[in-house]
Amino acid sequence: MLKSRLCDLVGIKYPIIQAGMGPFGTNKLCIASANAGVLGLISSSGLASKAFQPEIYKYFCQTGGADPEADPETIMRSIYRQTLDETKESQGIFGVNVMVSAEMKGFADVIVDTIIKVREEDPEMKKRFKVLVTSAGDPMPWAEKVKGTDLVWMHVMPSVKAALRCKKAGVDVIVASGHEGGFHTAWEPVHSMTLLPAVVDAVADENTMVVGTGGFCDGKTLVAALALGAEGAQMGTRFLATEESDFHQIWKEGVVEAGDRGTLIARGFVGPARWIKNPRSEEHARNTVAKSPGVYLGVPDDFSSMDMSLIDFEVESVNAVYHNDKEKAMFAAGESSQRINDMPKVKDMVQDIVKEAEDILNSLPQKFLA
Repeated sequence: MLKSRLCDLVGIKYPIIQAGMGPFGTNKLCIASANAGVLGLISSSGLASKAFQPEIYKYFCQTGGADPEADPETIMRSIYRQTLDETKESQGIFGVNVMVSAEMKGFADVIVDTIIKVREEDPEMKKRFKVLVTSAGDPMPWAEKVKGTDLVWMHVMPSVKAALRCKKAGVDVIVASGHEGGFHTAWEPVHSMTLLPAVVDAVADENTMVVGTGGFCDGKTLVAALALGAEGAQMGTRFLATEESDFHQIWKEGVVEAGDRGTLIARGFVGPARWIKNPRSEEHARNTVAKSPGVYLGVPDDFSSMDMSLIDFEVESVNAVYHNDKEKAMFAAGESSQRINDMPKVKDMVQDIVKEAEDILNSLPQKFLA
């Protein structure tokens, strides 16, 4: 049976993490993933979309069993409770992904504080709501708060330098995010084949695990992650294109239809972002070259120094998805889109990934060892 130290640490059956993706949320997807034996992650980014993506915000709340008119803490409590209730039979393990960039600091405080409170209030919540994943920011300011709990702390980052900072902060599982990944990517394009083993060599030990993300989507790539020294793989785009995914149907169809060389990089909300290639995203890329060239030169800018029309264009394009407007819509997704050509149920997909990985691992000694 396919197993790693990650399984033992978190309590999952298989060494796979379903990424917490936005903006549509992953409330239903998290439940399906946890029930399938992998780590399901709730995406919390939708909580911040009320002002500029009101329909998506309302959808995020509704899929989580929450009242859109409630305060942020009450909304997150409702989502956590729904997840706990709907994974009771399987005893599935779940967590939440929290963006901790400067733009998201206020919401991140509410989300993390609420996690800590609900877990202390309910023994079953504490038993199965086990993981906090922080991303898109510096882990260090969160160390004191998180390390005072028994949460398994994971942080998503794109470089050896950032991995060393995670280790200093006391992060339990460092998620090395290669540039193949969808939506938010690093300012400097280091891909998983280089990044993942470099991070493993730099930080992995008996107290610190490494997981790969960015390009991982099936049994073959899961085995590659393990061979490179990781304890598992986080998969986003592959889980996005499933029956239970909360993402809009045309977004999921965009992934399935992407094909060879089907993505590009252009400006996103917190930096460079990877989008499915279509006329709208190609226009966005041309605008990015003119207005935010640092996306391609590895020179960060932010809302105080950039042309905000790029962000307005992104918001309009994502809102267009909700309204089923394919001409104005953009869909974020990873390079692995070109290897995804179906939209299965999560449980079936997980089983297929695990079987393929086990078959490969079993065949390798016969093929290559004398």
